[in-house]
Amino acid sequence: MRSRPSSWRARYHQRFAAPQTVVVQPTTWCNLDCRYCYLPFRRLRHQMSPEVAEALAQAVGRLDDSGHPIGIVWHGGEPLAVGRQHFRSLLAPFETLRRAGRVHHYVQTNATLITETWCELLASYDVRVGVSIDGPAALNAERVGLRGKPAFDRILRGITTLRECGVPFSVISVVGTLGISMPEELMEFLDSLGARSVGFNIEEIEGVNTDREPPNALQAQDFWLGVLTWSGQHPDAPEVGAVARLAEYLRLIRSGQGAEWSRRLLDPIPTVSWKGDVVLLSPELADTAAPEYGDFAAGNILEQPLVEILRDAHRLRYVRDFLTGLDRCEAACEFFGFCRGAQAANRYFENGSLKSTETNYCRVSRQALVKALSTLAEKESAV
Repeated sequence: MRSRPSSWRARYHQRFAAPQTVVVQPTTWCNLDCRYCYLPFRRLRHQMSPEVAEALAQAVGRLDDSGHPIGIVWHGGEPLAVGRQHFRSLLAPFETLRRAGRVHHYVQTNATLITETWCELLASYDVRVGVSIDGPAALNAERVGLRGKPAFDRILRGITTLRECGVPFSVISVVGTLGISMPEELMEFLDSLGARSVGFNIEEIEGVNTDREPPNALQAQDFWLGVLTWSGQHPDAPEVGAVARLAEYLRLIRSGQGAEWSRRLLDPIPTVSWKGDVVLLSPELADTAAPEYGDFAAGNILEQPLVEILRDAHRLRYVRDFLTGLDRCEAACEFFGFCRGAQAANRYFENGSLKSTETNYCRVSRQALVKALSTLAEKESAV
């Protein structure tokens, strides 16, 4: 375990780098009503104004230039629900930064609103597209419209339009209690979509999604074993984000460059709401009522520059509690070298405190993956 500096400021800077990702909420509203959704205000039609976007662009421009573009991730609600004209007005303040290579736009969408004209707009601003789809129709059944009807056909139609318009996209799939038992079928389907990469979010307890039973560690280990096996048999298939991360970690360790991995600090991931409020550590903490943590508020960009909000991050109680939780993880968990402490939101929603350590998220998304790879390696060596 690394030595721990005495001051909170020093402890914060030992763990966190300057932000490389800023999550932006253009609207709270979503045109779907997914049964596992964690967002509490997805029925409200709040929208970010161009004035807030302008303040945010100015704030991002004042961040230190690391030489790598900061990812501006438009993440709702459903971002495209604001309409093309309004979305363009939110992108416009960032144009000087984008053209200078200082920022790159990303949007996470359910794809149901994608049209050729949307594709033209996204391409003109070089927006990288992530689509949320959980698999073939049976595995996507939890993603429904406002009247409870399956959204699968609408999502697939949007994906087809992206592909026909030549707009590259990645995919994120929520894996629930059905999908966790069908890794091969899921990979086959996602491969057929033509995505650049695939990310899996094994269903979590967070936000207002608190009364469903998520997959457990043993189910997750079997799932990851299936994903790893299938991917090994299909080398041209899309990259799986978590698997690629583990592969990079192992490559560095085996080549004697483990210190390089350890030097990679965490991203504070400032999340900016439609009205300019800023939450740090996890986008899922936004819009959460938590009196003990001041509702996770770190400031508002209309009242305080983002650089100042980040400079004072170590003063926030919830950030300090998270730092304490990270220290406890590092002291006790054999997976910490790879995991680096998992996610703040999962600690809060599962355990009620950011000082806590292991979560189900850790077990199913980090530990189970490592164990699955170990199992696969043992099987292959026995052949």
